[in-house]
Amino acid sequence: QVRLVESGGGLVQAGGSLRLSCAASGRTFTTHRMGWFRQAPGKEREFVAAVTWSTDTTSYADSVKGRFTLSRDNAKNTVYLEMNSLKPADTAVYFCAAAISTLNYNYWGQGTQVTVSS
Repeated sequence: QVRLVESGGGLVQAGGSLRLSCAASGRTFTTHRMGWFRQAPGKEREFVAAVTWSTDTTSYADSVKGRFTLSRDNAKNTVYLEMNSLKPADTAVYFCAAAISTLNYNYWGQGTQVTVSS
């Protein structure tokens, strides 16, 4: 089992920044990939960013490229999502997820709310 706990959400004005954290515990050595997803009210959950643990390769949704940066601290088993130039369209609950294979994400955090006011 891998437990994920997100933090860092909040209310920010458009153009502002936030940094989300996702702390992993448990069988973290089984992690193949960690990602961030978000779900806005009335919408499907969507991919935001991910990192492949062994290669440190990152990927981003087109909607956040150039504004969001995913990084990690191996010693703390924590991944971060630095979000800059935030827009009202970024308002959502942000979830951290971990995958132990190339297929699906197996573990999910409880989510943290990000609200961007115009």
